[in-house]
Amino acid sequence: MDIQKILEEIQSEVQPLLAQGRVARYIPELAAVPADKFGMALRTVDGATFTVGAARERFSIQSISKIFTLTMAMQLAGDDLWQRVGREPSGNPFNSLVQLEYENGKPRNPFINAGALVVTDVILSHLDDATQTVRDIVRALCGKDDIDFDLSVAASEQETGHRNKAMAHFLKSFGNLDNAPERVLDAYFHHCSLAMSCLELCEAILFLAHNGVAPVSGDLVMTTNQVKYVNSLLLTCGTYDAVGDFAYRVGLPGKSGVGGGIAAIMPGHFSVCAWSPGLDTSGNSLAGTKALELLTTKTGISVF
Repeated sequence: MDIQKILEEIQSEVQPLLAQGRVARYIPELAAVPADKFGMALRTVDGATFTVGAARERFSIQSISKIFTLTMAMQLAGDDLWQRVGREPSGNPFNSLVQLEYENGKPRNPFINAGALVVTDVILSHLDDATQTVRDIVRALCGKDDIDFDLSVAASEQETGHRNKAMAHFLKSFGNLDNAPERVLDAYFHHCSLAMSCLELCEAILFLAHNGVAPVSGDLVMTTNQVKYVNSLLLTCGTYDAVGDFAYRVGLPGKSGVGGGIAAIMPGHFSVCAWSPGLDTSGNSLAGTKALELLTTKTGISVF
């Protein structure tokens, strides 16, 4: 199978969609990113790499960072984590406050914003410097020592993230944050501001396709059972309130971010990332989702 040719076909076929999505205007730094960007990378478990377009250009990974924070929280807290965060699809927007209230402050899953804030709180309770540790783990996973936070994006989120601030204080009022909301928010905004390329994200999440082993370092990041848990959550909760549509069209566990990236896994085979800043109404990349749908359609490879 000629994966490079398939990616080139996909790049051509998604071009009309680049003008149709809307960038995340509620975060001023993301609003300035040109909507016509497109990149895609695929990395197989045996070391082959394929790229098209702006696959090596770094962008704000936003909620894709929740893969890494969840991984850390599972390592640090084990099954105790699930006393504070659920494992069910939300069916609501990723920043919903309503659901959090009627479910007594326990977020539905770790990939919506409320859940990610609790996950960040868990990490803060175990580590002296949760912010830098997450960055350093991402660097180690993809073998790139210059990956860092985009401080302009972090500051932009800190300035305009009123709903996330409300959510953090809401969680605190229910007793589901141990640390000060301001500390949790600062770490959370930094995690979301990590700047990475499609290719670097493929390297960083490949352990989820490789039985928990990071191919770059050879280190065991997670047990095979933990990998199963994370991949199941990615499939059922990873693309906001569009998980059913994404599973139907793409058929891969994946995590999206409002920076326009979508990173996905085919267990035992590959990791893949598509980036296009224009979003659909659920906050997922319009062209990125189509690109991944075309990938599984053209290759015939999906978890189904």
